Amino acid sequence: MADFKDKVVYQIYTKSFMDSNGDGLGDIPGVTMRLDYLKELGVDYIWMTPFFKSPLNDNGYDVADYTAIDPVFGTMEDVEELITQADQRGIGLMFDMVFNHTSTDHVWFQKALAGDREYQDYYIFRDGRPDTPPTNWESKFGGSAWEYVPHLGKWYLHLFDVSQADLNWDNPKVREELKDVLRFWKNKGVRGFRFDVVNLISKPPIFENDPAGDGRRFYTDGPHVHEYIHELVTDAGIEDYVTVGEMSSTTLDNCVRYSNPGEKELSMVFNFHHLKVDYKDGDKWALMPADLPALKNLFRTWQEGMQAGNGWNAVFWCNHDQPRSVSRFGDEQHYRTESAKMLAACIHLMRGTPYIYQGEELGMTNAHYTSIGQYQDVESLNYYRILLERGKSEAEALEILSRRSRDNSRTPMQWSSDENAGFSSAQPWLAPPENYKEINVRAALADGDSVFRFYQKLIQLRKQLPVISGGKIEFLYPYEPRVVVYRRFDETDELFVLCSFAGEETTLELPERAAGKTLLIGNYEAAAIRGGKITLRPYECVVLR
Repeated sequence: MADFKDKVVYQIYTKSFMDSNGDGLGDIPGVTMRLDYLKELGVDYIWMTPFFKSPLNDNGYDVADYTAIDPVFGTMEDVEELITQADQRGIGLMFDMVFNHTSTDHVWFQKALAGDREYQDYYIFRDGRPDTPPTNWESKFGGSAWEYVPHLGKWYLHLFDVSQADLNWDNPKVREELKDVLRFWKNKGVRGFRFDVVNLISKPPIFENDPAGDGRRFYTDGPHVHEYIHELVTDAGIEDYVTVGEMSSTTLDNCVRYSNPGEKELSMVFNFHHLKVDYKDGDKWALMPADLPALKNLFRTWQEGMQAGNGWNAVFWCNHDQPRSVSRFGDEQHYRTESAKMLAACIHLMRGTPYIYQGEELGMTNAHYTSIGQYQDVESLNYYRILLERGKSEAEALEILSRRSRDNSRTPMQWSSDENAGFSSAQPWLAPPENYKEINVRAALADGDSVFRFYQKLIQLRKQLPVISGGKIEFLYPYEPRVVVYRRFDETDELFVLCSFAGEETTLELPERAAGKTLLIGNYEAAAIRGGKITLRPYECVVLR
């Protein structure tokens, strides 16, 4: 397996990172233009969201051709140049493989629609009447997970958008096609792969209604999922590459198995349980304050559980599907810088490989849009309609979107205080937040105490201190509801990490073992330690060594 424990990954949402040609859309040459910035930050890998040929109904996660570049993002020559330039700076490229489904524009699906039985078996088609879907399963984006094709008299499964048809992984030909995709990019010099919702690829042998839910219990971590991932990775020859699987509604036991080196499946896994602690009754579109005791318990359960099973986490707060963490778990109005730094330390010093989502290292915030016309995300537009149908007022629906929409993370990268945040010479495809004039790269690089400089130090510490990349973890103070405290330790070194999620001071008795240790890094000038006690200020992080 690849050596990845002391590495840090930076996620780029290609459409929003940097526009090189003035069309308002981020592109591949734009990423190449900004490689020196990422080199200065210190990251080891860049995870690029999909830029393959696509109708872009789901911003590239509806792939129409896995080995062709969508012209809006550039050319194959642009990709090859990016790989070369990144490699010269010691940065590896990690490409995003959307293998659970393809776009309905993909040639395979088009052949299936034309009646080709071989290609119909590349997908999940079921015979049926036009008024009766095969099951009551729901799409992740709302509505039925099945779509009827009248001229075929068949339904096809789409766990996501209607334009994203699920592939039939039980068909060996499908698995071979996808291995060939990996081999293609491997030969281009790509050094890592991220697999989108990969734990959904194995569907049950019999499709049945779910009287108690939306169907996910039948296809999540399905019957052959481990077998298929192992086969994909080993046959494509990427066992020694950095690989990460996005796991939807998964379990700890499965994630241990996905990422245990002995299984030869994946290097690490994303799970999202900790990002559902502000979902009321498990509903993303029902607001409530974050349940901090639940967050603490989930961190402890997953960190210590993965450690016990020799699994490995990808640790993160943000990505292209999540609201900005500083708006969600911090106080962006009064303690934005402190919150951003605390959240960074909390995650980066855990056991696992940290992922930084573009702009997170600046403390970028949610978009705070005020009208539905400002949104672009297909899921958000679907749910705005659904929320109105459920009786919400327009103001209530917009408030929910302002907190939950995926567009919060997809606003353009804020490079400067210049027009359009320095992202583009044209009007961007999605408007940047109005605060870009204060929160931007140019300002961050000029400030020795910026959020960027704090991230830079955390990345350096991971490379300097083996206890961070390879040590064990133990969580402390389980009954302090608004403070996350843990110990990192190995045979020769020990750290204590204390992170406050509170907007006021919190005083704790320091652990005995922490006595005499000094401040390694923090987001205030000095730690307030007196007489064996520490007083954490609002959103303070203290790391003692």
